[in-house]
Amino acid sequence: MHILHELIPIIRQSFTITLFVLSMMLIIEYLNVFSRGIWGNKLKTSTWKQILLAAVLGIIPGCLGAYTAVSLYVHNVIGTAALATAMIATSGDEAFFMFTLIPDTAIVIHVLLFAIAIVAGFVVSIFVKKNSGVVNYPDKHLEVHNDEAQCFCFSGKEIIANFKNITLLRSVLLIILSGALAVILFFDGHEHGDHIQFISMPAMDHAHPEWIRITFIAVITISLLMITTVNDHFISHHIWGHIIKKHFVRILLWTLVTLLILSFVNHYMDLDKLIGNNIYWVLIVAVLIGIIPESGPHLFFIILFASGNLPFSILLANSIVQDGHGSLPLLAESRKGFIIIKAINVAIAFLVGIIGIMAGV
Repeated sequence: MHILHELIPIIRQSFTITLFVLSMMLIIEYLNVFSRGIWGNKLKTSTWKQILLAAVLGIIPGCLGAYTAVSLYVHNVIGTAALATAMIATSGDEAFFMFTLIPDTAIVIHVLLFAIAIVAGFVVSIFVKKNSGVVNYPDKHLEVHNDEAQCFCFSGKEIIANFKNITLLRSVLLIILSGALAVILFFDGHEHGDHIQFISMPAMDHAHPEWIRITFIAVITISLLMITTVNDHFISHHIWGHIIKKHFVRILLWTLVTLLILSFVNHYMDLDKLIGNNIYWVLIVAVLIGIIPESGPHLFFIILFASGNLPFSILLANSIVQDGHGSLPLLAESRKGFIIIKAINVAIAFLVGIIGIMAGV
């Protein structure tokens, strides 16, 4: 019974985090199709414009901006400096977790990543004048379909039509999100006199619970509006194909396993003291794990920071070098380019991390 009592809050938090992360992914997916991918189609040739655009692409939550930057790079539209800029700025799917668990810190990190990426990009442009290891390949990572002009139907007739012939998937999504919204709206925030937060982390203790509640309400309401107005193609291809099938199980499992590991470790050792006594080794591990072109392992550092056990400088260093799935297409098409970009990111991450540790951040 004691184990079950401890497991229930962890499972509840895992599902809450997963729902919120997927809702934010839906919003980004929607904006991409709505804009028809225009952020990568009108590049100018100057280095500073490439670097600025790359930084903007990089801070877009998820792997979308990174995929676009890699595609532009292998097509010789942007150079190595701009790609390094994008990869420093991006945090892949982990950005969604940061905005879910530590929203105020996430804003600070993304502002710093944006600034560091631009500075690093200009420094790299001084020493690297040409692309290295570029291989051309078809642009297949950012999917925008020519038949999606009518995806965004805000007229009453179109919305009514969606409900007259409603699909099972749209029905399930509406029920899940409506249920989640109802719980948040009518949940009084108290249980047996104790205040309950939807996501409870020590790093969020200073944040007002009502602000977190409002954020949840806004994100889920926007998601509901999108599911109500988009056509069946968007529901089946983008929401189901791009978001749920690819991300739901992975996000839920990584979140659940990470929370369970941290809960177990905190029961048997002083994690804060252990990290504090080995801070530079922790920095090395955080940076080296950042090389992995996969979303998931890096979540450990986000939750470790949110639990109050990890310094900000280590999380920032990991965020600099890791890019979720963003570099996977680069690794597939140009191993030399992947190694060069990761080497640049690792160097910047170590430099920033050491400065941060020495400054006591």
